[in-house]
Amino acid sequence: MVEVVSNRCTSCKSELYVVLMSDLDDLDRRLIALLRTDGRAPVTTLARQLGVTRATVNSRLERLLDSGRVLGFTIRTKDGHGDDDVRAITLIEVEGRTTNQVIKALRGLPEIQSLHTTNGGWDLVAEIRCASLIEFDRVLGQIRSVEGVINSESSLLLNSVLRT
Repeated sequence: MVEVVSNRCTSCKSELYVVLMSDLDDLDRRLIALLRTDGRAPVTTLARQLGVTRATVNSRLERLLDSGRVLGFTIRTKDGHGDDDVRAITLIEVEGRTTNQVIKALRGLPEIQSLHTTNGGWDLVAEIRCASLIEFDRVLGQIRSVEGVINSESSLLLNSVLRT
């Protein structure tokens, strides 16, 4: 849904128009879903799959890019890891104001694929990938031994049902 807001400029008395994109509509969501599946899909293919014209797809893409809702297009590569790798999400609680030091230490562990700050009872969320449970146990020990880490909880990822 696109909302147009009109207002008068108080200094120059001219009309100002601001276009707000308050929410994505169904067509935007379907377009984004198709692009997540194949970011290289031609506009003609996207238009056919969506049941709209190429001009509509082009204008939607331009608007999504200009608004910052879509940041760009990328490729996915095979990550070089096996299907038998142990993957987990680990929630980490840190002591006081040691978050930056803990982040610095955790960045040095190659098994940590991504690291995020968060809110709530936990301070950090780490995505971990290891070749075996023995290696995973070793990495957990390393995380827990970082000065400033006071608690952690891990959940193994069994199967990915949606991945973008």
